[in-house]
Amino acid sequence: MKELHVKTGDTVKVLSGRDAGKEGKVLAVSPKEGKVIVEKLNMVTKHVKPRRMGEEGGIVKAEGAMYACKVQVVCPNCHKPTRIGHKIEDGKKVRICKKCGQAL
Repeated sequence: MKELHVKTGDTVKVLSGRDAGKEGKVLAVSPKEGKVIVEKLNMVTKHVKPRRMGEEGGIVKAEGAMYACKVQVVCPNCHKPTRIGHKIEDGKKVRICKKCGQAL
Protein backbone atom coordinates (compact mmCIF):
# COMPACT_ATOMS: atom_id res chain seq x y z
CA MET A 1 0.00 0.00 0.00
CA LYS A 2 1.26 3.48 -0.89
CA GLU A 3 1.66 6.15 1.75
CA LEU A 4 0.33 9.58 0.86
CA HIS A 5 1.54 12.98 2.09
CA VAL A 6 -2.08 13.94 2.84
CA LYS A 7 -4.15 12.79 5.82
CA THR A 8 -7.87 13.12 6.55
CA GLY A 9 -8.61 16.51 8.14
CA ASP A 10 -5.68 18.34 6.51
CA THR A 11 -6.30 21.68 4.80
CA VAL A 12 -5.02 21.50 1.23
CA LYS A 13 -4.62 23.81 -1.77
CA VAL A 14 -5.39 22.53 -5.28
CA LEU A 15 -2.44 23.01 -7.64
CA SER A 16 -4.00 22.30 -11.04
CA GLY A 17 -7.27 21.68 -12.79
CA ARG A 18 -10.66 23.39 -12.69
CA ASP A 19 -10.38 24.26 -8.98
CA ALA A 20 -6.73 25.42 -9.04
CA GLY A 21 -5.86 27.83 -6.22
CA LYS A 22 -8.83 26.90 -4.02
CA GLU A 23 -8.45 25.52 -0.50
CA GLY A 24 -10.50 22.90 1.33
CA LYS A 25 -10.46 20.24 4.02
CA VAL A 26 -9.70 16.60 3.14
CA LEU A 27 -12.74 14.40 3.80
CA ALA A 28 -11.35 11.04 2.67
CA VAL A 29 -8.08 9.52 1.50
CA SER A 30 -7.68 6.44 -0.71
CA PRO A 31 -4.02 5.37 -0.62
CA LYS A 32 -4.66 2.37 -2.89
CA GLU A 33 -5.85 4.64 -5.72
CA GLY A 34 -3.67 7.61 -4.71
CA LYS A 35 -6.73 9.88 -4.52
CA VAL A 36 -8.32 12.30 -2.05
CA ILE A 37 -11.78 13.85 -1.65
CA VAL A 38 -11.73 17.54 -0.72
CA GLU A 39 -14.71 19.33 0.83
CA LYS A 40 -16.68 21.48 -1.68
CA LEU A 41 -14.09 21.04 -4.46
CA ASN A 42 -14.18 19.00 -7.70
CA MET A 43 -17.98 18.84 -7.59
CA VAL A 44 -19.55 16.27 -9.92
CA THR A 45 -23.19 15.47 -10.71
CA LYS A 46 -24.50 12.01 -9.95
CA HIS A 47 -27.71 10.48 -11.25
CA VAL A 48 -29.28 8.78 -8.24
CA LYS A 49 -31.98 6.16 -8.58
CA PRO A 50 -34.63 5.88 -5.84
CA ARG A 51 -33.85 2.79 -3.73
CA ARG A 52 -37.04 2.50 -1.64
CA MET A 53 -40.68 3.43 -2.02
CA GLY A 54 -41.18 7.14 -1.38
CA GLU A 55 -37.48 7.95 -1.74
CA GLU A 56 -36.64 10.54 -4.36
CA GLY A 57 -34.10 10.07 -7.12
CA GLY A 58 -32.65 12.75 -9.32
CA ILE A 59 -29.43 14.58 -10.00
CA VAL A 60 -27.24 15.15 -6.94
CA LYS A 61 -24.02 17.16 -6.65
CA ALA A 62 -21.19 15.46 -4.74
CA GLU A 63 -17.44 15.83 -4.25
CA GLY A 64 -15.40 13.78 -6.70
CA ALA A 65 -12.03 12.17 -6.00
CA MET A 66 -8.86 13.83 -7.31
CA TYR A 67 -5.29 12.66 -7.44
CA ALA A 68 -3.28 13.42 -4.29
CA CYS A 69 -0.39 14.75 -6.39
CA LYS A 70 -2.65 17.65 -7.46
CA VAL A 71 -2.98 18.98 -3.89
CA GLN A 72 -0.49 20.44 -1.42
CA VAL A 73 -0.89 20.63 2.36
CA VAL A 74 -1.36 24.13 3.82
CA CYS A 75 0.65 24.69 7.03
CA PRO A 76 -1.60 25.80 9.93
CA ASN A 77 1.22 27.97 11.35
CA CYS A 78 2.55 29.92 8.33
CA HIS A 79 -0.63 29.49 6.19
CA LYS A 80 1.38 28.61 3.05
CA PRO A 81 1.18 25.52 0.83
CA THR A 82 4.18 23.39 1.72
CA ARG A 83 5.87 20.06 1.29
CA ILE A 84 5.86 17.62 4.18
CA GLY A 85 9.03 16.64 6.01
CA HIS A 86 9.46 14.09 8.79
CA LYS A 87 11.29 14.37 12.09
CA ILE A 88 11.58 12.01 15.05
CA GLU A 89 10.56 13.60 18.36
CA ASP A 90 10.36 11.57 21.59
CA GLY A 91 10.57 8.32 19.60
CA LYS A 92 7.62 9.24 17.34
CA LYS A 93 7.68 10.24 13.68
CA VAL A 94 6.17 13.73 13.28
CA ARG A 95 5.18 15.55 10.08
CA ILE A 96 6.77 19.00 9.76
CA CYS A 97 6.36 22.00 7.46
CA LYS A 98 9.36 22.40 5.14
CA LYS A 99 8.91 26.22 5.08
CA CYS A 100 8.66 27.11 8.78
CA GLY A 101 9.80 23.85 10.45
CA GLN A 102 6.80 23.60 12.79
CA ALA A 103 4.98 20.29 13.44
CA LEU A 104 1.69 19.83 11.57
